[in-house]
Amino acid sequence: MAPTIGEEERYDVLAEVDKKAQTLVEQIKKSKHFIAFTGAGVSTSAGIPDFRGPEGNWTLRAQGRERGGEPVNTLQAIPTPRHMALVALQNRGILKYLVSQNCDGLHRRSGILPNKISELHGNTNREICKDCGKEYLRDYRAVASYEHSDHDHRTGRKCASCGGVLHDTIVNFDEFLPAIPLELARSNAKKADLCLVLRSSLTVPPANTIPESVGKRKSAKLAICNLQTTEIDKHSSLRIYAKTDDLMIKVMEKLEIPIPTFILQRHLVIEMETKGAQHKVTVSGVDVDGTSVTFLRSVKLEGSRRAARSEPFVINFRDDLESGAQLKLELEFMGHYGEPNLEVTHEYDAERNTETSHLLEYNPQTGEWKTSIQGGLDVIDLTGDDSMDLTSAVDALSV
Repeated sequence: MAPTIGEEERYDVLAEVDKKAQTLVEQIKKSKHFIAFTGAGVSTSAGIPDFRGPEGNWTLRAQGRERGGEPVNTLQAIPTPRHMALVALQNRGILKYLVSQNCDGLHRRSGILPNKISELHGNTNREICKDCGKEYLRDYRAVASYEHSDHDHRTGRKCASCGGVLHDTIVNFDEFLPAIPLELARSNAKKADLCLVLRSSLTVPPANTIPESVGKRKSAKLAICNLQTTEIDKHSSLRIYAKTDDLMIKVMEKLEIPIPTFILQRHLVIEMETKGAQHKVTVSGVDVDGTSVTFLRSVKLEGSRRAARSEPFVINFRDDLESGAQLKLELEFMGHYGEPNLEVTHEYDAERNTETSHLLEYNPQTGEWKTSIQGGLDVIDLTGDDSMDLTSAVDALSV
């Protein structure tokens, strides 16, 4: 827990931050396997409080104070420049892996790929079936809505594939970290020649041993950006006292890589089955790796009196359709970013059952949707060279 009197935050002067940013850029350019490690502080500029900062959750609790104002809804939080900078570095192949202690879901929402991140403390938007292992991403907090103990992770929902009980993925005190994400994090740390820590107090084991293991190796470098001291500062080759947004903006400018605007991306799959004049349309959301994603409230077919309001979104109807007929579907979203309803079309093919994948991109700043038809979801490869594949991770755990 945090002390009653929180440690004072320190700030390097701007010239010193600029100098250290240049040093970090030079290290990034020389790096062959660059990883990043983020803590709760990485989301503070998105309005989500940290834990051990002067106004952190645990600091306030230790002081007997309550946080003023309305609590921030993590589902409405906009990923910050530091989040988006990491996405840009990932997309250019510069950042090989991200290890995060955060469970607010912002890294995944910002565009970090599922095979490029270990969420060591879980994700409030992700739940998993303990029977078959199927995962689900939700546009709501995937936790139980009823009174339960901290160690009862049942969410009250059932798996759509096998009917098994779904569990949340949050790691509470005195619980083990998820085995495979932890092994993937350790594997990437072993390969890393540069680790950048962004806004973590580095006090919680075993997560803090990931960057520490990099810093202890003579062949690797550890850079830490945090406003308070950490327990492993002595292992760092570069220590930066600055806001991480300020640092990453300077770093990206020096790398001449623009920080992208946050765009909410949704992948929508529409399947249509036909038997004579009987038609069945199924609408579902998926992630880039095929994981089921819940982001819709309802789906309505033009001309139909009723909308499908629960998953799976299935619409059955009878009609004599001609090949090439355009079926118009109105999508209603959860609306955390104020997303308006959107109309998408699906083309009927009289010769065969069809499936199409639509990429939906929403800009919260403009309130506008941009859509494109992909034909089929191009599922990402989870066994790339940059991160240990899942089979190897499981094998490593059994050694």
